[in-house]
Amino acid sequence: MTTVRDVTYELLRTHGLTTVFGNPGSNELPFLAGMPDDFRYVLGLHEGAVLAMADGYSQASGGPALVNLHAAAGTGNAMGVLTNSVYSHTPLVVLAGQQVRSTVGQEVVLSIVEPEALLRPLVKWSAEPACAEDVPRVMSQAIHTATLPAQGPVFVAVPYDDWAREAPEETAHLLRRRTAAGACLSGDQLAELVTALDEAASPVLVLGPEVDASGAYDDAVRLAEALGATVWLSPFSSRCSFPTRHRAFRGQLPSSVKGVTEALAGHDLILVIGAPVFRYHQFEPGPYLPPGARLLQVTGDAAEATRAPMGEALVGAIHDTVTRLADAVTPGLRPPLPPLPDFPVPAESNGRVHPERLFADLRALAPADTVWVSETTSTTSAFWAQTDLREPGSYLWPAAGGLGFGLPAAVGAQLARPERQVVALIGDGSANYGITALWTAAQYNIPVITVILKNGTYGALRWFAEILDAGEVPGMDVPDIDFTLLARGYGMNATSVSTPEDFAAAFKSALGSGKPALIEVETERTRP
Repeated sequence: MTTVRDVTYELLRTHGLTTVFGNPGSNELPFLAGMPDDFRYVLGLHEGAVLAMADGYSQASGGPALVNLHAAAGTGNAMGVLTNSVYSHTPLVVLAGQQVRSTVGQEVVLSIVEPEALLRPLVKWSAEPACAEDVPRVMSQAIHTATLPAQGPVFVAVPYDDWAREAPEETAHLLRRRTAAGACLSGDQLAELVTALDEAASPVLVLGPEVDASGAYDDAVRLAEALGATVWLSPFSSRCSFPTRHRAFRGQLPSSVKGVTEALAGHDLILVIGAPVFRYHQFEPGPYLPPGARLLQVTGDAAEATRAPMGEALVGAIHDTVTRLADAVTPGLRPPLPPLPDFPVPAESNGRVHPERLFADLRALAPADTVWVSETTSTTSAFWAQTDLREPGSYLWPAAGGLGFGLPAAVGAQLARPERQVVALIGDGSANYGITALWTAAQYNIPVITVILKNGTYGALRWFAEILDAGEVPGMDVPDIDFTLLARGYGMNATSVSTPEDFAAAFKSALGSGKPALIEVETERTRP
């Protein structure tokens, strides 16, 4: 007899979903028992860390990832981190174990009440199969839904007694199904874009995470060079879609209306590619656009297109659009941009390491193709001032600002990209949200390097309290945490440093070890 479980594993195999990130409970055991030898189970000690590891793995690998969570409680534990996956368009298939089908209506212990509603509106689609025989089809639908544009997480709850039921013969068709997106811009639509770009006196490109995720990184460089246009990253972008030392690069846009408008002043055409318009955070009202500016948006997400408060939007395939634009615009209409100035001289360290000095040293010490996973929100400006990102897929950031993403996402990214070094830059405040991922890195010998910037406070919150004129606010400090003891307790090599020289020695040692390592750095307090 071919069971529902047998067919589901074959379906997962067909789609390359052979790495399972999870934290098991009783409802999940019938699915996990006797897992096929070609599958890999990656255990996390908290569901938030599990989901963030899967997110980092998916973004780094470029494919979907499977997350296995326990009932409603385990799924709820992961929801905070799931907010990041929504806005980074990460194709996650979240599978949770439901109680025995005949008992769910009684709301017995570990039942998921209204599973279709549990994760909405965070997921693209959610379901509980109507019967055991429909489980493979629902899983197939979940995988295709997650990976088709706009990509994003989906959720399926399966009663655990369904796995042993006999699968209908017709489920074999699911193993041969393929879906693909073909929504490219028409010739007329592309021509209108090209005309607008060619006729603009001072165009500017605002690039979002879809550019890097779609593989359009190099073509985005060609487009900027052909146009002679400056380039910004969209606010709160979860990826870096342009080389940061290219003469066109201007950094990441601020996350307020006023800040964005001031940064884009002087441009008559703003072309936003692969990003929402815009992901504001700090409330600084003002005009949405500089005087005389026209905004055009190209996105793969219809929801992003419809909710924007200004501009004109086209929904289409990002890679195809950027490539065709780079080929079609008229080069040489504007003078070439001057080279960027040298990196600013980092601030001197005094008793503690200044973040600017730390990032400057990391630029010199780390391999050129390092993947940086950042979750140190009070040092954002210092990072962008000192960083040199040259390759696609070099940067990950929590797209919704939800803490607990960075440390475990770095573990997942390193698992997906063993040929590149992954370095996690984590604030001491945010580190505690995903600290259990250190155990996973140690147990599976995943050689990620975690750098904890320890300043003893929630630096970004202190800055925001000033902006809001909030005065004294409780709960701003997190003193007296020894991350080296925590890391060693989880089985990882760890050291603490307070000078640039000691940091350089510790980082070189970690690079050469081929093992996971944590470096706690006593850093000065700075503003974002």
